[in-house]
Amino acid sequence: MFSFLQSFDSRTFTWIILPLLIFFARICDVSIGTLRIIFVSRGNKLAAPLLGFFEVLIWLTAIGKIMQNLDNIMAYVAYGGGFAMGNFIGIWIEQKLAVGLVILRVITRKDAAALSEDLRSRGFGVTCIDAEGNEGPVNIVYSVLKRSALGEAIGLVEKMNPGAFYSIEDVRAVSEGIFPHTGPFAQKKYLKLLRNRRKGK
Repeated sequence: MFSFLQSFDSRTFTWIILPLLIFFARICDVSIGTLRIIFVSRGNKLAAPLLGFFEVLIWLTAIGKIMQNLDNIMAYVAYGGGFAMGNFIGIWIEQKLAVGLVILRVITRKDAAALSEDLRSRGFGVTCIDAEGNEGPVNIVYSVLKRSALGEAIGLVEKMNPGAFYSIEDVRAVSEGIFPHTGPFAQKKYLKLLRNRRKGK
């Protein structure tokens, strides 16, 4: 591929085409690297090594062209710019994928019964406890949920208990739990599970 591109005018290739190739190569390898780090932190033993292979492969290609053009200042600029943009794009992709689980912790001075009931009606697993804050009694609501459902849960919190303090933490793994389901098949499965629980009472 590089031999084909070098058929262009040498100055055009050196100062425009080569820096652009390095820039986009760095975007790819840093984006992949950002996702790899996230998967490593979540213990994904398949995705992390696979992404690491492609990350290093692309990085070696980019750094190889840099070493062949040490006198080209634009190659250095493209390398740094691609690194910065790669971090941004990697985080953006990860947010769009919304992979994994999180803990949503809500602390409110208002009665959390309505909030807990509303969350449960949407399929979220909820644990609610009484606690003591700096300014008196508070309710703490915990829920472990899929990151893809986080926006819906936060929307319910802000609707039912505006001004409530909440925090979000990543979860590496859980043994069991109740999670909101999407799609007709999953909804039937959730209703069947609910019926079985009622029969067992």
